[in-house]
Amino acid sequence: MRPSEHVCKPYHAAVSRQSVVETVAPVRSLVDTGRLGIRELTPPLDRTIVAGVMKRIPVQGVHHITLVGSTRQSALDFWEGVLGMPLLFEQPNLGRPEENHLYFDPGDGRLITVFTNEQRSDDPSEHPRGIGHLEHIAFQVSRAVQTQVAKRLEERGIPFKAFDRGFMDSIYFSDPNGLRLELACYKFVAPEGIRETDILRRANAIRLKLQAHHITDEHVAGAIEELMSERDASANSAVLRESRG
Repeated sequence: MRPSEHVCKPYHAAVSRQSVVETVAPVRSLVDTGRLGIRELTPPLDRTIVAGVMKRIPVQGVHHITLVGSTRQSALDFWEGVLGMPLLFEQPNLGRPEENHLYFDPGDGRLITVFTNEQRSDDPSEHPRGIGHLEHIAFQVSRAVQTQVAKRLEERGIPFKAFDRGFMDSIYFSDPNGLRLELACYKFVAPEGIRETDILRRANAIRLKLQAHHITDEHVAGAIEELMSERDASANSAVLRESRG
């Protein structure tokens, strides 16, 4: 199947009501007995099925990412000391009382949280790369900061690798516990009223039309030009309607 022919099939789109009931029933049983720590299953099963198809669950972005760390000081030294994420607060891990729970601000209003335990020590072993495993986490930085990343990692003795990803520049390294991280910087600035994802979607459409291997500056520039023209045309049409109204 060519990239342009990709079809996304809704998960369990063709599942029968009987199979849905069989799948949900064990969960309902766990909930009823309190073993999941909650008392009711919401929304009710009947509300999730329309014409035999389960409704999607619309998400609105990443809420937080939680990592298993070693000690409190190790987490502070890296996430705040190296990456500059302020510690917002800390409290006991409500699920595991032997652990502490640190909450950091990565700069976009979301959260990076770390479970710590003073009985643990750093383990820099490389994480396995298998199905279902986390490959890496990427954080956004400005172009000015990106130019300084290599120097500042070298000063701390942290090994890294830098790559040109076509529409962004990336630098990869690991935290004290082997988690692979990326600092990424787009090669473009999104015009007012246009999202980065809108530009990437359009740039990919241009790439496919040209049968190119990957997104390049040419595709991004073309996408920005098209989207700005569409935005301005829409604004002009709105002004014209108002003047006539």
